[in-house]
Amino acid sequence: MANKRPEFQVYNSMTKQKEIFKPILEGKVGMYVCGVTSYDLSHIGHARAYVAFDVLYRYLRYLGYEVVYVRNFTDVDDKIIRRANEVGEDPKALSWRFCQEFLNDMADLQCLLPTQQPRVTDHMEQIKDMIAQIISNGCGYAVDGDVYFSVDNFPKYGLLSGRKLEDNRAGERVAVDDRKRNPADFALWKAAKPGEPLWDSPWGPGRPGWHIECSAMSAYYLTHTFDIHGGGMDLIFPHHENEIAQSCAACS
Repeated sequence: MANKRPEFQVYNSMTKQKEIFKPILEGKVGMYVCGVTSYDLSHIGHARAYVAFDVLYRYLRYLGYEVVYVRNFTDVDDKIIRRANEVGEDPKALSWRFCQEFLNDMADLQCLLPTQQPRVTDHMEQIKDMIAQIISNGCGYAVDGDVYFSVDNFPKYGLLSGRKLEDNRAGERVAVDDRKRNPADFALWKAAKPGEPLWDSPWGPGRPGWHIECSAMSAYYLTHTFDIHGGGMDLIFPHHENEIAQSCAACS
């Protein structure tokens, strides 16, 4: 009894309440935190989020847990491409520069380095494999080189955010695409456009959608089942909602 770890509570965004933390495996914790999209300098909101998870990381280690902490970099994205075009810089070089700026900021804030800091561009095979699995399991479909997630084929969609599909207004967040089976379907893979970074895939050259990267990288480093998934409150919808859908669909 003397070696028993003290209990503590964390807020569970899925259940909307604080719960006593209990790891899946005794003495071990897997934690994935959504990192920055490296198209600009970080701001105070980023600092607040990553300092908070740094405190949690430190506390878990203090309690004696063996923690694998994964925090990614989104280093290919619409925002990166747009900014690179605006300033006349190669998207890869621009993204790399802002990744380094972020790491400098974290060092200045005295945050511990995560166990892993994966970048999207280094994990294309894992991303493509997960997309293929989602399609195979009936929750994804390809159209003209793009691949979309079918929200109608995932009954639990909206459980995290509390949103209902019938309440979503077409065109509110993304342009309406009449090739989609449902306006709420989101991109898993985007067909290549002139002047954009691209990778070969079974559906044609292109690049990943925003959400699939975190599902693929978290599964790669932590398996499909881990203890803590974190990020900013603004990511609950659509990013974390879509991550849940993708990850569950890949495992079904």
